[in-house]
This record gives sequence, C-alpha cells and structure tokens, in this order.
Amino acid sequence: MNEGAADYRTWIGRSETDEDVALRAPALRLAATLDRADLIAKLQARDATLPPCWHWLYFLPRALQSTLGADGHPVRGGFLPPVALPRRMWAGSRLELRAPIAFGAVLARTSTIASVENKSGRSGALTIVTVRHEIRADGRPALVDEHDIVYREAPQRGAPAPAQSEEVPRRAQFRRTVVPDPVLLFRYSALTFNGHRIHYDRGYATEVEGYPGLVVHGPLQATLLLDLLDRELPAARVQRFAFRALAPLFDTAPFDVCGAPEGDRVRLWTQGPDGRIAMDATAELD
Repeated sequence: MNEGAADYRTWIGRSETDEDVALRAPALRLAATLDRADLIAKLQARDATLPPCWHWLYFLPRALQSTLGADGHPVRGGFLPPVALPRRMWAGSRLELRAPIAFGAVLARTSTIASVENKSGRSGALTIVTVRHEIRADGRPALVDEHDIVYREAPQRGAPAPAQSEEVPRRAQFRRTVVPDPVLLFRYSALTFNGHRIHYDRGYATEVEGYPGLVVHGPLQATLLLDLLDRELPAARVQRFAFRALAPLFDTAPFDVCGAPEGDRVRLWTQGPDGRIAMDATAELD
C-alpha cells in the first residue's frame, strides 16, 4: 500500500441492489449511434435479445444534480469508497455471459465491492476498486461483470507525460476506422447518463485535466470492439469477454478497431493513430 494512502479495505464486501427493465428503446438508440441500420432492424424482431455488454445501457446513475462534483461525477462516498485521488477511469472488465437477455425482461443487479488495492504506477499513486455486478433477468442468472475502477493523481505541471503502451506487432484479420467526433462521444454519454466532463467539455478536459482533447470512453471502445466482431462474425456467440485499457484515445484523430480469430476466441484491440494498442480485449466464443 502507498505510504499515507487511506485504507479502504473495510468497504470490501459491501453490496447494493438495483432493478431495471431491459427496454428496447435505449438499444435502438445505441444501434443508431453505431451507424447500424441493419442492427436496428434485427433488434426490432419479436425474439431479439440484448447484444453483449449492452447491459451498460441500464442501471444508470440517479445522483441529484446538487450532489455532482466539479468533474460531473457524483461526489465520492456512498457505495464506493471515498477515494480522494481526483482522476478516475474505467480500466477494464471481465464478463461471463450466462444467458441472453430478452427485451422487456425485469432486471435485478447485485453489486459487491470485491477488492480495494492501493498501488504506485508510472503516474504516481493509484487506487483500484473492483466491483462485481451479478445481473438476473426475470429471476434467472444472465451475466457477471467484474468492473475495475482506477483512481489516480492529477498530472503535475511540467512533469513528463507518462509512457504510453508498448506497440505490439499484430496482424488484424478485420479492421475498421472510427472517427471519434464530439457528437459520437456526446451521444454515448447521453445514452449511459455519464456526466463525466472529460467526454464532452473540451475546456474542462484540456484546461483542468490536461488532456489533449476529449477522451473516448472505455466502455464505448469495448462496445465498438464487440460491434466489429458482430459485423465480421454475425453468427458468433460470445460467452466471455475481457478488456483492459492500456492508453487513452482522444477525439483529435481517428483510431482503428481490430480483430483476429485465435481458435475458439477472438483477439480484439483498439489502435491509436501512433500504432500503439489503447485497449486489449479477448472474446471467447460458445
């Protein structure tokens, strides 16, 4: 543990429950955001089910406007430990897809703090909080999502930029270029009710947090990777999906979503304009 870091281990094991309904409308809006007219038609079928990872459209936050912090997130504390480090990011997830979710299903989610770890990284102090989400649809287990949240220090003025992810030579079997314009980022923020200003407020992102532009959401990158898989292998059934964020992407340049089958799994990654891997993922197929 970092010297002087708060000990949040008493939060481990805390849990909360929430309920929602798998409405069709948010999924149709996400399909439109992904520019998928064909998927809109597919999702309108009577027997359609939710694509993998689109459960992020539900169980959205309900924090009062008066309780939001300067970054647009709810103030610290409550269910999650009150980590004081100012920057936070969705660093990765490990998902097990147990059963399809039909539109109209009643959803129940139990969220548990699985671990809290204080570490030191290239950019300074880090706190990693892992939350395990278990979702049931109409009373039956549907999926498990272990979600890693990383809190870290703000950059110091004049400090060198942290090293970026290493370039990994890979041969993509399929690839698509994405232009992360502000409209795409705003629409995804709206769909997920994500008030974090780094994704839509350029002045805040560049002047306060020191980024070169608007930040592309981690879950949006993961969604684009699974969207690429669906475009290229529409009959594939994802059983497990894991992703890890390695470096940020910004709206300052297009990036690529890439994939390569490896037996009964598909390696997926996003690649920045400098050729380096920004997000690394694996989809295991049924």
